[in-house]
Amino acid sequence: MGRFRCGLVVGKFSPLHRGHELLVRTALECCDQVIVLSYSNPELPGCEAWQRERWLRELFPRACVVVATGASLRPGTHDEFTTVPPNDAPESVHRDFCAFLCETRCESRVDAVFTSEDYGQGFAEHLTRRFRKRNAAAPAVTHVMVDRERISVPISGTRIRADVHAHRAWLSPCVYATFVKRICVLGGESSGKSTLARALAERLQTTFATEYGRELWEAKGGQLAYDDLLAIARRQVELEESAARHAHRYLFCDTSPLTTLFYSLEMFGRAEPALEALSHRPYDLQVLCAPDFEFVQDGTRRDAAFRQRQHEWYLENLRRRGLPFVLAAGTLEARMDRIASQLNNLQP
Repeated sequence: MGRFRCGLVVGKFSPLHRGHELLVRTALECCDQVIVLSYSNPELPGCEAWQRERWLRELFPRACVVVATGASLRPGTHDEFTTVPPNDAPESVHRDFCAFLCETRCESRVDAVFTSEDYGQGFAEHLTRRFRKRNAAAPAVTHVMVDRERISVPISGTRIRADVHAHRAWLSPCVYATFVKRICVLGGESSGKSTLARALAERLQTTFATEYGRELWEAKGGQLAYDDLLAIARRQVELEESAARHAHRYLFCDTSPLTTLFYSLEMFGRAEPALEALSHRPYDLQVLCAPDFEFVQDGTRRDAAFRQRQHEWYLENLRRRGLPFVLAAGTLEARMDRIASQLNNLQP
């Protein structure tokens, strides 16, 4: 296969799957530069523009990634398109829109387009005519067909959207993690939250994110500095994002930055604005463990009165923020059954 100066790959990438990756990687192997265009109108659930851009930039840092949205097409110097064409718009409109994006967002002139569809040849010919209207010397755009029969990657976005978890093997970890439901388990000291998070992960054959604050507290002999608290919250988020890439359907998070905010206020009477912002990190389900069994002192905890005060602080903050939560009470089995029943109510 000959080498091209600039290749083009276009798609909704909703979601970005291994077949799309094959297209882009083939283009990267054959071209000095690759432009990846993505747009969708309407956006499809879980595959919003900012998600698609994040996936593409992480997986293909060498590519010129352009994810077009209505907000990005403000009237101005280039007014041919001020909105993203509907997904059911005529083929010619989509072809002109792709050429428009190449001409206005990228400096390079495309000389190859990579697709897995029969329309690819007509697309290439349309681009050639379009580019030559502006520059008669523009090179002809070559169509490169990649895996037309879906032999290498026998999957489609439609099949994946029907059941993303059943087809997760066709998604890179950074893409599948987007569809993993995050369940945050909160609770005062000795309320069973860590035990519950681990047990739920085991029952549902997935993973959990550990509590980094406790790890650092133990590593530093219980002597945390004020600046440690923001670092703890940031690291907690990193652990969650990393764990989500190994999860299946659900990720159980042993605490959240909200807990770190509590300890910052408790220990130092103040908190960094960045920590306050992180404490608003959204979860698909919030679980609060009730302090309804005897307090267990493991040598690192305060006392039962402190546990109760911490529990009441969580109640107040969850309610003040308007965050629905599930109160987990009783035995471990009862708590797990309660949470499992709530998981069924989460949107897919």
